[in-house]
Amino acid sequence: MIASGSRTVVARAGSAATAGARRHATGVMRALLMAAVLWGASVPSVTRAEELSKSAAPMEARVKALIPDLETYIQRGMKAYDLPGLAIGVVAGDRLVYAKGFGVRSKAGGAPVDTRTAFQIGSLTKGFLATTMAIMVDRDKVHWDDRVVDLYPAFQFHDAWVTREFRVFDLMAQRSGLRPLVNDVVALLGYAEPAVIRSLRYVEPVSSFRTTFAYTNMTHVLAGRIVASLAGAPDWNAVAQRELLDPLGMAETSFTAEAMKAAAHRAQGHRWTPDGTIEVPFEPLFPYGFGAAGDINSTLEDMARWLRLQLGSGSFEGRRIVSPDSLAYTRIPKVAVEDTVSYAMGWYVARTRNGSIVWHDGDTNCSGAFLGMLPDRDVGVIVLTNEGNKGLPVAIGTWALDRLLDDPAVDYVADTLKQATSEFAAFEKMFAKPGNPRPFPVLAPLAGGVASPVFGKGVLRPEGEALVLELKDTGAELELVPWDGDVFTVRMPPRGRFAPMVANMGDRLRGFAQFESGKDGKLGVLSLTFAADGQAYEFSRD
Repeated sequence: MIASGSRTVVARAGSAATAGARRHATGVMRALLMAAVLWGASVPSVTRAEELSKSAAPMEARVKALIPDLETYIQRGMKAYDLPGLAIGVVAGDRLVYAKGFGVRSKAGGAPVDTRTAFQIGSLTKGFLATTMAIMVDRDKVHWDDRVVDLYPAFQFHDAWVTREFRVFDLMAQRSGLRPLVNDVVALLGYAEPAVIRSLRYVEPVSSFRTTFAYTNMTHVLAGRIVASLAGAPDWNAVAQRELLDPLGMAETSFTAEAMKAAAHRAQGHRWTPDGTIEVPFEPLFPYGFGAAGDINSTLEDMARWLRLQLGSGSFEGRRIVSPDSLAYTRIPKVAVEDTVSYAMGWYVARTRNGSIVWHDGDTNCSGAFLGMLPDRDVGVIVLTNEGNKGLPVAIGTWALDRLLDDPAVDYVADTLKQATSEFAAFEKMFAKPGNPRPFPVLAPLAGGVASPVFGKGVLRPEGEALVLELKDTGAELELVPWDGDVFTVRMPPRGRFAPMVANMGDRLRGFAQFESGKDGKLGVLSLTFAADGQAYEFSRD
């Protein structure tokens, strides 16, 4: 059993994971949540026809009138966040009516961002995944209420009932009952798609199935595998290319690290800190190992085509790509996030008295993105940046939507920056050395082979004043540094093929480790808990 003091450590690591999940999914959306509250409080309840009739000027004219103030707000936000570069576009009436690049693609290089600069869009990819699922429904390849285990027999959750009842509409609904960002670490440490999906069977739920919002990526990896199988394609990327990118003419959009590195106008990634952004080396493993959960690279001009399809209820330039009914199904709320915000399938939906806002954000730690739309008003906003998403893309996009709705001005940049700074400080404090640590164990006897049902075989070896755990399947190494008695801090050393990942996202691969005593009184089972997901992974002596 874990000692009470160690339970505190595990709880602290879990708190770090919870904070990370908020930062990735709900933290950056607080700007929108605040806007939703303000809209609900300040906009009188009127019918949609009455509201539209009030607007004497077409939406395109309103967008153009907004541009001077919008550009001022963008420049202010970029300065506050030390953001190197940004591209923004507004689509109205099936046209890209405003598109502009700000700043530079790289702090070191200085080349300007333009509307064809390639960015990683992260979790905006989930909207593409939802639409390919809708296309499979249109073609009668699958039904929304089909059981997942019938489509992917290797699927298994810890709970047998949930395994049987998990349906296609649950795959993207963020209500699995698992921890936020569950088993992201498995993909981050280089494990392939089958191993990532298989790892879900070892996770105990933390809430009842279909009751609680918890943002996860691994269920989307499984959804992508199922869509590929239904379409007879080698992977989900091939389906998205054939069914979406090619028909939409998204010629500068891609799915791989190689394609991103080859892009003529690629944005270089930057990691945010309160003291300024740091340019980081290109990372070939993340987000590309997450497949349909976040592996798309795109440009503002291409994303405008995607937004036009969404605003066009599944049609693009006279061609029907997905049916209005199936597309609309992906936007039906499935689980509450806050009082006025729900999650659907690849989209958040914010309710206001003036209509609904459909949106999502993306974060790859060195890039950030936002796409939000007002379907009833036929307008949407895209924001792409080359800095980890700490709230700025959402703040700028939300601010623009506020103005197009004639709602009160709110300084979302200030609010999100304050939150990001607070979370950064709390995270660093969590890993601070205790003032009076307990004696550390002798490291040499802890060395040897270990095995985990999730990670497979590994080996522990002393290295200086630390232990290093090497995972045999991927070659990933984790450094365990004595922290307090039998509790260690965990980090990935910056070497080998994982070195760029450490530079990009070392915080997500930090955590705590503890050796538990067996019946013989010796330290045996090793338990790791990462800040990325709060999940405890156990290794036994091999």
